[in-house]
Amino acid sequence: MRFELTRAFLLKGLANPRNGPSYATPPNDRIISSNIFDLLHLARVGILDFLFPKYCVNCKKIGSYLCGNCFSYLSFDDEKICVVCDRPSINSLTHPRCQTKYAIDGVFTSLAYKGVVKKLVYKFKYNPYLSDLKNLLIELFYEGLIQKEDFYRVFSKDSVFVPIPLHPSKLKKRGYNQSQILAEELSKKFGNRVVNLLERVKDTKTQAGLKKDDRKKNIIAAFVLKRSHLDQGETLNGKTIFIVDDVLTTGSTFLEAAKVLKKGGAKRVFGLALARD
Repeated sequence: MRFELTRAFLLKGLANPRNGPSYATPPNDRIISSNIFDLLHLARVGILDFLFPKYCVNCKKIGSYLCGNCFSYLSFDDEKICVVCDRPSINSLTHPRCQTKYAIDGVFTSLAYKGVVKKLVYKFKYNPYLSDLKNLLIELFYEGLIQKEDFYRVFSKDSVFVPIPLHPSKLKKRGYNQSQILAEELSKKFGNRVVNLLERVKDTKTQAGLKKDDRKKNIIAAFVLKRSHLDQGETLNGKTIFIVDDVLTTGSTFLEAAKVLKKGGAKRVFGLALARD
């Protein structure tokens, strides 16, 4: 009730008494008119926003998940590295000397995983804020990618998006796969297909908090090709694939997934991550 009253007061402009209406009892016709106006206004902002108001993930200001002031704290990621050796790369692609038969071909990220972005991703990943929060994140994801000339040099309309899958037990517990959602939304932006070519067969520990070597060991043999798609005639031969995930840290997940896809016949495999840690 406290949240609802607070939201109602803000909507009416009563948060600041100097700008709000008088508290004196108005005539009956003004009460009716005011009530109708309030109902129409509530319908416009949405009943869900009224019942479950949004707060900025950073400063807790009511209205949206990221207020205008905190938006200025976002940082787009302009670092370019070879994810195989973790050293600078002039075009975000894997160094020729690091390229092997089954190695990933490059990785592109949009945001720097710190401060406000870290909070946004956490809310997206672990709280039921998906419908609105995904819209904000996908706009940031998309904007970060289209600013990269290196990305457009390797991307084409024939490329397909492949989300990093969750293990069935984690998917059942969480109820959704954030990487699947990101891939589907990117698909709408670019007009490319999403194909679930990977299956997670190993219930790995959460990668967060693990050291680089432990991450590599943790993710080994975690993925296999999803037979259901292959049995339906889906082929990897000659395809350019963009694996989609939420956060890039050491790149171990991308490296392992790319290996499976290339062994299955994919020509080129790149990684796309919303943010880089």
